[in-house]
Amino acid sequence: MATFALAQAGDEVTRPTFWQIGHLGEALFYYLSAVAIAIFLYGVYDRFATYSRGTESWFDRLDDLPGRVLSAAKIVFTNEKQFDRDLYAGVMHAFILWGFLTLFIGTTILAIDMDIWTKGLGRDSFFVGDFYLSYSLVMDAMGLLFVVGVGMAIYRRYWVRNARLWGKHTSTEDDLFVWTLFLLGVGGYLTEGVRILGTSATRDVSFETVSFVGWFVYDVLQVAGVTPEMATAAYPAVWWSHALLALAFVAAVPYAKPFHMISSFANVVTRDEMAGKRLPGVPDDAGPEEIGHGSIEDFSWKELLDHDACTKCGRCSSVCPAKASDRPLDPRDVILDLKQYREDLDAGRTEEKPIVADGGDSVIAAETMESCMSCMACMDACPVEIEHVEQFTQMNRRLTESGQMDANVQDAMMNVFQNGNTFGEPDRKRPDWVDDLDFEVPDARDEPVEYLWYVGDYPSYDERNRKIARSLATIFEEAGVSYGILYDDEQTAGNDVRRVGEEGLYEMLVEDNAAAIQDCEYDKIVCTDPHSYNTFQNEYPEFEECAWTAEDVFHYTQVVEDLFRDGALGLSGTELDYTVTYHDPCHLGRYNGEFEAPREIVAGTGCDLAEMPRNREDSFCCGGGGGGLWMDFEEDPKPSEERLREALEDTEAGGAVEKFVVACPMCMTMYEDGRKTGDYEDDIEIVDVSELLVEAIGATERAEVAAD
Repeated sequence: MATFALAQAGDEVTRPTFWQIGHLGEALFYYLSAVAIAIFLYGVYDRFATYSRGTESWFDRLDDLPGRVLSAAKIVFTNEKQFDRDLYAGVMHAFILWGFLTLFIGTTILAIDMDIWTKGLGRDSFFVGDFYLSYSLVMDAMGLLFVVGVGMAIYRRYWVRNARLWGKHTSTEDDLFVWTLFLLGVGGYLTEGVRILGTSATRDVSFETVSFVGWFVYDVLQVAGVTPEMATAAYPAVWWSHALLALAFVAAVPYAKPFHMISSFANVVTRDEMAGKRLPGVPDDAGPEEIGHGSIEDFSWKELLDHDACTKCGRCSSVCPAKASDRPLDPRDVILDLKQYREDLDAGRTEEKPIVADGGDSVIAAETMESCMSCMACMDACPVEIEHVEQFTQMNRRLTESGQMDANVQDAMMNVFQNGNTFGEPDRKRPDWVDDLDFEVPDARDEPVEYLWYVGDYPSYDERNRKIARSLATIFEEAGVSYGILYDDEQTAGNDVRRVGEEGLYEMLVEDNAAAIQDCEYDKIVCTDPHSYNTFQNEYPEFEECAWTAEDVFHYTQVVEDLFRDGALGLSGTELDYTVTYHDPCHLGRYNGEFEAPREIVAGTGCDLAEMPRNREDSFCCGGGGGGLWMDFEEDPKPSEERLREALEDTEAGGAVEKFVVACPMCMTMYEDGRKTGDYEDDIEIVDVSELLVEAIGATERAEVAAD
């Protein structure tokens, strides 16, 4: 009653924390709190003990830990990954996150005042006066954001029924999580409103208007006919309902979906900025049974953390071109299948079985892994930095080592092993594309050059892509660039060889290509193919055989853009007037962040560039990556067909788009195929950036890229 007297006298304003609960109830609450915290701490310990059973990560993920934590805090607290592609989800998650954090901090402040400051140190409570009023205002405002955010989540999940939120692993756990959050938020305001009404019988509560949501509940209760006496009688039941739900939630955090609040932050802290762009090697002493992931014990601690960090949001599934084409792959399901298997195995609910296999009982089916295009769309979309591609590659390695590789891919790998190229053609035919040019293409093995040009398989052997090689050679010649090629010493770079699981063959290619390049005198390496560009820039330097660094490697559009900007290439006097759209190759754009160089070249030719809705980081894969170029899938529609439809129907120019511009030989191959199978041959033409530029500088005939 002393507190009430002070409040009535106007000396202090505050609120009773354990009003109507009594000393026994208070003691019981502290006991239950201790139990809940103990259960929570044990659960967190048990989770991280599980991670300690995982293998070591292949590189140090805890270096510069303070810097990693600060970087992760920026990513998480700004909600930047949630806002990507989905404004609604970004706002929703920001409201929930900041509201929850504020309520957590507010509860901590209250505990410090009650248990440490007053009871522990014997000081007068600071939970009074202006501090109390400010505290109440902030807590009500941020708590309201929390409730609104959870309400937005409920609306999207149950009313709109957003498709990506539902799937194989949707369960009652998801319902309990979202509704518990909602009841915690609403229950807090109900408790506050009942308390204000109940205490109004013995003191002036006008200062409580600062708690505007609680005051609103107070008004509603009064309108509903609830008297202060009724509120006083009901308060213990309301308070205990809210308190027990909160304590149950705390205790359940490590054992259910709420654990993502911890695991996802840890996952962001330990992320690899180069994940997917480079892949881990295989230890020199690893036996056949130790290559790839064959059992749950083969997964690294970071990969196990990936599994727990998954929030089932379905962002990865919604952007996956394999899933969109009805291939048997859902990135979310793969991650959650692995998690479920690990938990079932630990609990004795299942027997040990292969992680991945072609037929039979396995956690993941071989055709699921074979469906992955290694486009990294799933990783780019994931808000908690799950590194899908690395795990998928490890499972593909297991399939390769156990002789379960797709037959078509196996044929391509045999071609590489025997002939150094995926076409199975002799090395001597690799430079045949230069024969029809009216100038000599320099041999980098015989003379010093500024640019050592790695041409690649498709521009060397595929007739359609040879036009790209001739166009680029013509551009270099017209600009007076010092360049040269390796002729028949060049072999497949191996980017996709590695991603289908053939690590041993990939390492042989690294050794052979690095040796050939090492014998040349050059300043920079330029690649026609973004796949080659990626592996030369991000993966080869990891091997001691490689003498160059990432800064020495360029995609041809980066080099040509500089030539174009420096005036080394003059336009013919009549700029092109085509309406075109540009497709961002996964390995150039999403992998390596190069979006503007190709666009600058296209704009420089005078073409009108109409963007597709999915562009830059959000680009949709052509379907050729990760070995897809060599496989036969029954798809409807093919990724290439879907992309061409988008180009013709969904750009601002609509059906006026005349040319579909690419900067990747693999994309050229896939889209020429999609143009035929999708019946788009009369609607749009597939051209490379280099072909557009050659036409713009008036050198089409010289490059021999005129229509057949």
